[in-house]
Amino acid sequence: MNKGIFISFEGPDGAGKTSVLQGLLPKLAEFGMDVVTTREPGGVAIAEEIRSVILNPENTAMDDKTELLLYIAARRQHLKERILPALDAGKLLLVDRFIDSSVAYQGFGRGLNVEDIHWLNAYATDGLVPDLTLYFDIDVEEGLARIAKNRHHDVDRLDMETVDMHERVRQGYLSQLEQHPERMVKVDASQELEAVIVDAFAIITERFFKK
Repeated sequence: MNKGIFISFEGPDGAGKTSVLQGLLPKLAEFGMDVVTTREPGGVAIAEEIRSVILNPENTAMDDKTELLLYIAARRQHLKERILPALDAGKLLLVDRFIDSSVAYQGFGRGLNVEDIHWLNAYATDGLVPDLTLYFDIDVEEGLARIAKNRHHDVDRLDMETVDMHERVRQGYLSQLEQHPERMVKVDASQELEAVIVDAFAIITERFFKK
């Protein structure tokens, strides 16, 4: 039985979940728990190396199933080195993307079999799911416009995807939201950043820290 709290942050590209996660840190510190932040794919050395392969714009020949399996491999290593130790130590763990991303991107986005993805996720994580998943929802066009406006990195392989692909990803998230209402909570990510942070903080407080 894990002693910590596991919260994942999900959303389509441009939803601002990473900025929200960082903005929550000073607010969450008041609850007295050690907070650990990490990301997928990545978070540990081996998984970061896999991330670089996935995102390399030169790897346009990558097969969809190869991409999925690379994500799953990175997730397993991340789980063993970062996620489980944090939860066993009673930390408050905030993870930027987790199992729902595979369903949204490789399942709905790429058209791979969703049941296969569920099985691979369960295999890689030994069945671990977050205690809470915050899903940051935004219109695809608005999200992509945000990325273009605030781009601070070179174009990676996933930046080259079509709008239709991103639309399917968003529908994948909305489908999961319907299937897992006890775990996933939608946050309106079209608001100003501070308003999104306030909403996310209220959800976390209500779920775990309400006196």
